[in-house]
Amino acid sequence: MRFDQPATTNPIDQGRVVGKPTPRIDGPLKTTGTAPYAYEHHGATAKPAIGYVIGAGIAKGRVAAMDLVAARKAPGVLAIVTAQNAGKLGKGKMNTAKLLGGPQVDHYHQALAVVVAETFEQARAAAALVNIRYETAKGRFDLAEQKAHAQLPKDNGFSGAPESRVGDFDASFAKAPVQLDASYTTPDQGHAMMEPHATLAAWNGRNLTVWTANQMIDWAVGDLALTLGMDKKNVRVVSPYVGGGFGGKLFLRADVLLAALGARAAKRPVKIALQRPLMFNNTTHRPATLQRIRLGADKDGKLTAISHENWSGDLPGGGPETAVNQTRLLYAAPHRYTANRLAVLDLPEGNAMRAPGEAPGMMALEVAMDEMAEKLGLDPIAFRLLNDTLVDPEKPQRPFTQRRLADCFKLGAEKFGWSKRNAKPAQQRDGRWLVGQGVAAAFRNNLLMKSKARVRIEADGRAVVETDMTDIGTGSYTVIAQTAAEVLGLALDRVVVRLGDSSFPASCGSGGQWGGNNACAGVYAACMKLRALVAQKAGLGEGAEFAGGEVRGGGQAQPLAKFAGLVAEDGIEYGDIANRAQQSTFGAHFVEVGVDAFTGEIRVRRMLAVCAAGRILNPIAARSQVIGAMTMGVGAALMEELQVDKRRGFFVNHDLAGYEVPVHADIPHQDVIFLDEVDPSSSPMKAKGVGELGICGVGAAVANAIYHATGVRVREYPITLEKLLKGLPAVA
Repeated sequence: MRFDQPATTNPIDQGRVVGKPTPRIDGPLKTTGTAPYAYEHHGATAKPAIGYVIGAGIAKGRVAAMDLVAARKAPGVLAIVTAQNAGKLGKGKMNTAKLLGGPQVDHYHQALAVVVAETFEQARAAAALVNIRYETAKGRFDLAEQKAHAQLPKDNGFSGAPESRVGDFDASFAKAPVQLDASYTTPDQGHAMMEPHATLAAWNGRNLTVWTANQMIDWAVGDLALTLGMDKKNVRVVSPYVGGGFGGKLFLRADVLLAALGARAAKRPVKIALQRPLMFNNTTHRPATLQRIRLGADKDGKLTAISHENWSGDLPGGGPETAVNQTRLLYAAPHRYTANRLAVLDLPEGNAMRAPGEAPGMMALEVAMDEMAEKLGLDPIAFRLLNDTLVDPEKPQRPFTQRRLADCFKLGAEKFGWSKRNAKPAQQRDGRWLVGQGVAAAFRNNLLMKSKARVRIEADGRAVVETDMTDIGTGSYTVIAQTAAEVLGLALDRVVVRLGDSSFPASCGSGGQWGGNNACAGVYAACMKLRALVAQKAGLGEGAEFAGGEVRGGGQAQPLAKFAGLVAEDGIEYGDIANRAQQSTFGAHFVEVGVDAFTGEIRVRRMLAVCAAGRILNPIAARSQVIGAMTMGVGAALMEELQVDKRRGFFVNHDLAGYEVPVHADIPHQDVIFLDEVDPSSSPMKAKGVGELGICGVGAAVANAIYHATGVRVREYPITLEKLLKGLPAVA
């Protein structure tokens, strides 16, 4: 199905199943421990051997020698795979560094070997016997030091143009009566998902099957085949349940490749779960940023000039953290300049983490907007609304399909009690707590990606949906079942959904908050094709009605079971509809914090998110996504930071003891409101993504609330108490 014109009335608009609050149909499996994650496909193969990955102990240099003699003689050892005996390996299109290093070392904890043994304990003990001698080389580990050497990167298709100019920013900023020129930093952050990167691999002749934790099945198949020099048709990837991804499982990682290599060498199935420290230094992370924002405005508060420059780093051949991209679209100003610059660093690979670009970018932009509002003597919401726009600020001829940012702010202000807020900082007390309220816009683009599915009618009249779409905890099983049930006129429990297998039609996959809308649109296309086949077989025309498990028309009703065996496969493909108008999602975040007047300890007291993201397919799942994202936003604001050893080039706090994330005690009750809207330009579903919108702007709302509580402005995240103490108001 080709989608290149806005959707008109269609079966999804019935709202019988789609849009209703629906508990997750996979919930019972997960709460009873019967949903098989990557490491738990116990019946899939004969008793597998266990692999233990050895990561490089240096950040840059080469392996001078690797002594495997003692390890090979250790009890239970079946094979040891290194770059020397792995055979010729390629590199996946989505990988920046080689997944198996040696003799050259590209980054700390780059995989150099996998030891395969009968048990985990035997593999781990043997790995400790491997003696590696290194020749180290000088590395680049400090973004601030390398800032001067940063360059404008190439557009890789996802990051957008590295630089944009409209009008004459320099001249306009120079003559603006009110100016802001401020710098902000965000640190390296780790995904730290609950489920480690894990894989079970088995060979059957030339055919390879991997059960793994991956968000993008088709990407994984392609890159694994490319790395191993195989034909894609001989590679099967299975990932029905993923225990958290956040972008860290978008791409093929070392566990998959080494499990496949280990299984080939040991001539039996092998499974690997990356050790937690390797998840931080071996897999991807969110890169640190250095950001400079300049705003110029007239005395009435209208922005005349906006500049946002960002510097981030990655390994050679990597890409930038696109922290300026939302600034190109969020606020109006006639004179504009933005740039994403990339420095070469020898730290572990930087790549996508939940809302890449917007999440760290808005941590700076939305603080700058508050600072500028204060300079102008304007309320922070009023200042934002004054500079709202209904068209792309860089391309005014291009409108937004929907843009209800103002509605989000107005409704949020009413529900949060914003009008009761004292505009002057450090004025509100609750015992020993300084209390403050902060606000920030939420923004994330809506991406359209092709997606396919297959639908079949069973003998009992049930519909079976198959697509390689993944569920990373987002509720894919449920919204896909809702879509099929709506279109085919079935009860929800009459739909069976099978996901995460590359033998199924290729979907859009899970990531970038594009999954729900696009995957369901692909299922919609397949179901509409099946409807046409059923109507034809039933001797009915286009007016056939599907309801109650039947197809109706011409005064008769025929059960769908009568058409058992009918199969339809189709997908959604988009024309240039996304180019004709800008598709984005919007919201407003409100946060109240308390700061201990004596210690600087910060406590989040209440949170509210108001979101405009097209049709909400399942309000329960959508709320879960938003409150999870809000929680991650609090973590980014207050505690998450990978500490870089700038001498040796690695993340020191590479475990869950040293890398702090929010826990239940850190998060109060969270309120989420979804505006009632549909966007016909997004897909036949008229939906858009919402999972990442919930994190965009939260960090800034927390920072703005802290400033309002204390009068202390911190521009270096995370905002920890030692950054506040010196500036706190005197305590009598």
